[in-house]
Amino acid sequence: MTDYAQKIAQELNLKPIHVSNAIALIDEGNTIPFIARYRKEATDSMDDQLLRQLGERLEYLRGLDKRKDEVSRSITEQGAMTEQLAAQLEKAATLAEVEDLYRPYKPKRKTRASMAKAKGLEPLAQLILAQNAKTDPEAAARDYLNEQVADTAEALQGARDIIAETVSDDARCRAELRRFYHAFGQVRSVGAKEEDSVYSPYYDFSEPVSKIAGHRVLALNRGEREGYLKVNIEVDPERAGALCARLFAREKTGGACAQQVLQAALDAYKRLIHPSLDTEIRTELTDAANEGAITVFGDNLRQLLLQPPIKGKVALGLDPGYRMGCKVAVVDATGKVLDTTVIYPVPEFKRVEQAKKILKELIKKHGVQIIAIGNGTASKETEMFAADVIREIGGGVQYMVVSEAGASVYSASKLAAAEFPQFDVNLRSAVSIARRLQDPLAELVKIEPKAVGVGQYQHDMPQKRLEETLDGVVEDCVNSVGVDLNTASAPLLSRVAGITGSTAKNIVAYREEQGEFTSRAQLKKVKGLGPKAFEQCAGFLRLPNAKNKLDETAVHPESYAAAKALLELCGFTLSQIGTPEIQALPAAARALGWDKLTQATGAGRPTLEDIMAELLKPGRDMRDSLPKPLLRSDVMGMEDLKPGMELTGTVRNVIDFGAFVDIGVHQDGLVHISQICDKFIKHPREVLKVGDVVQVKVLDVDVKKKRISLTCKGCGNSF
Repeated sequence: MTDYAQKIAQELNLKPIHVSNAIALIDEGNTIPFIARYRKEATDSMDDQLLRQLGERLEYLRGLDKRKDEVSRSITEQGAMTEQLAAQLEKAATLAEVEDLYRPYKPKRKTRASMAKAKGLEPLAQLILAQNAKTDPEAAARDYLNEQVADTAEALQGARDIIAETVSDDARCRAELRRFYHAFGQVRSVGAKEEDSVYSPYYDFSEPVSKIAGHRVLALNRGEREGYLKVNIEVDPERAGALCARLFAREKTGGACAQQVLQAALDAYKRLIHPSLDTEIRTELTDAANEGAITVFGDNLRQLLLQPPIKGKVALGLDPGYRMGCKVAVVDATGKVLDTTVIYPVPEFKRVEQAKKILKELIKKHGVQIIAIGNGTASKETEMFAADVIREIGGGVQYMVVSEAGASVYSASKLAAAEFPQFDVNLRSAVSIARRLQDPLAELVKIEPKAVGVGQYQHDMPQKRLEETLDGVVEDCVNSVGVDLNTASAPLLSRVAGITGSTAKNIVAYREEQGEFTSRAQLKKVKGLGPKAFEQCAGFLRLPNAKNKLDETAVHPESYAAAKALLELCGFTLSQIGTPEIQALPAAARALGWDKLTQATGAGRPTLEDIMAELLKPGRDMRDSLPKPLLRSDVMGMEDLKPGMELTGTVRNVIDFGAFVDIGVHQDGLVHISQICDKFIKHPREVLKVGDVVQVKVLDVDVKKKRISLTCKGCGNSF
């Protein structure tokens, strides 16, 4: 059995013991967030992303061994297994290598070689492949004429077909050619149509396999799928064919047979190997591009979900529209819906003044402090309308344009219908937009992750892989922040480690029937929440103002005894958690020394450090330390922009070739990767992330095409 821990440790530059511990914890059914947060001693504080990477690699290696076993059994059953082949299989490090070794023994459909073998020509092929200089192929072929083989030409053609398949199936040959394709191959595309399209730049395009960027691979694939492009991998066929032939044809010593082998090898390359490698290389490029795009999508989603909430403010949500009007919803500081209506702020409906009156009344009646405006249809007009209203009431209210990606999907879902049965579908969308500004994480978890609009080519991705990655990101974000057990919705609770969708509903039902939770221990009374689930979820669920102060923190119940011992050793009590007096705890701990503390509490240093951080700031929200969202009270149009103008904007999306920045003119501007900073960067996410507030300068504005080019260079940004 493969030593997975040793192998993964080498690949990820980790210690084998920590990898072994992580594997054991994963195999025991522990969730990634739980391991990352509460098993730091065992894993040397691996974070959730590293643990997921480790888990994926473990799954691949186990799948590789499983496939090796299947291939080994199949070859053994055919009576073809040799010591050399068994050793090669054992040594194979990738699935591609395993399949190359299995290719000669893999059951095949009807081929030219199989038909030739059926005619009894395999011995002739073997005789020719031996390349004895004394052998005359023509003369040898006469011995194989029969009812199915009319003449020597047909016999030799059949023999060459068998040799060609042998060449094509050779693992060493394929490995050599694969290296050649990676080193010298070109991705080539030509137009399949003459009409102008977004794919026009690729109508005559070529780039090395070794250098092509992932986003271009995905663009080529989409263009090919939509019928605009023809794409293939090109290499010098003479060099590639010669490389193939050199491995088999002994031209200097093989006599006339060597010429037959040479013909067969060149035929094998052109007819069998090149089409296969063309597909294989393109699949590799696509897989790598998909992984890159999924990683970028995951990073963007993580930053979007971890946008700082705007707490304690009454919010008004505007879901813009034309014919159906602009949907309005007012929610209180906790997200409870206070009021809803529909207004028509677009001038063409000639009801702007009426809309202003309604909005002013709602702002005054409910004490609205912030306005969230969806960025969809009629968003620009609605933003200008809101800015006018704010000016007319003398200020005091700020607004922000928020992405409404996925809002319509959510508002029409069973979840939204259950949450707001009394509201029209469109009004539910306005509620969601308002809540997105108040607490992005709590609201966005209700939406399918891939629908939030912060990726590239997300509809082209392998959907299962994309969903797994994005679900992992959502899970990590929710558990990093923590969840209020008494206010969290079922969708939010279902993202907590160890809690399933049905268990989340049971928690809400228990809360409604029995009243608010007063301790974490009550979770054990919830139907379907057993000891294992409690262990996984308890530390991520918070109870502000709980009887036991530790229930307010991220300290896991299993560590309550250690927390109490730590406090007692340092001269503090539970009642002092979160007070100014407790700020002296770190100094007291240092005075005692970690050796004494770990021995006395029975907890490791990483756990004690986490406990101490929670005792100092119980229930702290990691998002509070991040830059606050950029709120506005006035609006500009694209026509107001001039080259050289400096503005403050918010990064909305980070992609392979740059970042889109909201500068308050409805249309996001593009900062190309070459305009992000003076130093060389391979990817924009090295310095930018979704939600960053940045200084930008306008380079160019194309109002007709709705394109804005921006630069971050020379704008005083810290990167």
